[in-house]
Amino acid sequence: MVFKRRDKRPIHKIVLDFLWPKGGWTRAFHYVRHRLHRLPGSPEFIARGVWAGVFTTFTPFYGLHFVVAALIARVFNGNLLAALLSTFFGNPLTYLPIGIISLKTGHFILGTEFHEGEHRSLVRKFADAGADLWHNFLSMFFDHQADWDGLRIFYDEVFLPYLVGGIAPGIVAATISYYLSVPVIRAYQKRRAAKFKKRVEALRAKAREQAAAHKEDQQT
Repeated sequence: MVFKRRDKRPIHKIVLDFLWPKGGWTRAFHYVRHRLHRLPGSPEFIARGVWAGVFTTFTPFYGLHFVVAALIARVFNGNLLAALLSTFFGNPLTYLPIGIISLKTGHFILGTEFHEGEHRSLVRKFADAGADLWHNFLSMFFDHQADWDGLRIFYDEVFLPYLVGGIAPGIVAATISYYLSVPVIRAYQKRRAAKFKKRVEALRAKAREQAAAHKEDQQT
């Protein structure tokens, strides 16, 4: 294939690049911020997309954040690309605190208990749920009995509390991001428009000078 990588990366390299991209997360953050500033549309329109993307990171729909962010941006009439870029708010450096906050809030709202060490067993609960999904899928083709115990535990102790508990902190974080984004984007757009106007005026002045020089040459 023409676009296939010649140097196939090992699994540990792929995982490492995901956890810490080339140039670090600071460089990635500046890239996302730069892209957000250059998006077309009003500051409010772009910021509504930012709101959708940030809120999405507080939902438990991992692997579907782009889809969820796009749907929310469509509902709130926000910039789609801004929503997709803003899902960067959820990354390996922030997923753990986001998850703990969402789970604690969810268990508090639902009246269930959240043990301090529970987040350490999240990997096991995810793994058990995934194993149940795979086992139940195979049971449709082979003589296996479906097992929903891992999925039930995952839904009761992780997914539902995460879904319920992520709403309030998600709204708070997204709203703060919205009100911080609007003035920053507006200032950037004004500065960019001023630079563009200055460039156009310089080109016009140069064109007038060339026209005047050409006219003098014709007169002589």
